[in-house]
Amino acid sequence: MAAKQRKPRVSRNPELIRGVGKYSRSKMYHKRGLWAIKAKNGGVFPRHDPKPAEPKSDEKPPKFYPADDVKKPLINKRKPKPTKLRASITRGTVLIILAGRFKGKRVVFLKQLSSGLLIVTGPFKVNGVPLRRVNQSYVIGTSTKVDISGVDVEKFDDKYFAKQVEKKNKKGEGEFFEAEKEEKNVLPQEKKDDQKSVDAPLLKSIEAVPDLKAYLAARFSLKAGMKPHELVF
Repeated sequence: MAAKQRKPRVSRNPELIRGVGKYSRSKMYHKRGLWAIKAKNGGVFPRHDPKPAEPKSDEKPPKFYPADDVKKPLINKRKPKPTKLRASITRGTVLIILAGRFKGKRVVFLKQLSSGLLIVTGPFKVNGVPLRRVNQSYVIGTSTKVDISGVDVEKFDDKYFAKQVEKKNKKGEGEFFEAEKEEKNVLPQEKKDDQKSVDAPLLKSIEAVPDLKAYLAARFSLKAGMKPHELVF
């Protein structure tokens, strides 16, 4: 298909000689229809006000620019979703801890916190496990359950288990060379009372079931010949 040929632009006022038009200024005024535009707007040509200029910032541009490109941190638009509790873990379920200081201990699940961690207890008098937070990735849920209807755990949250950060004082020249005295962390009396208030109703429920106290006190371990994938907890 052949391309369309453009027609040369023809002026409304052709030049007779260079710089001299065929029609006068008044003739072109009527020919261009400017009189109609003026009459339409009340005898005045319409005015188009210029756009308002953007306000200038008071801050001056920096005179120094870094030689290397400075990487700006990306905006994190990810919204954390609440951790879903495993179906095999419900309130009162006996769990087996798989890692950490109390590895192999059996504990009772009390509550899930907003952070997704689980609050468990031994109880302390039975196997020495105090109130603590555990990640559900490091526990095994068993089929054994304990009645915890009388246990109140409303006051426990993530702030309750947070460590108190103490500012360290700067040592002088004389104290620097002296032997440091190690201060033992003493558990507050309030937390001891909370442990007793949780364990008291829990111990009653445990003692009501035969052999349950001995079951919680015994440490879980694998022996020769035991196949973990065939065990029923």
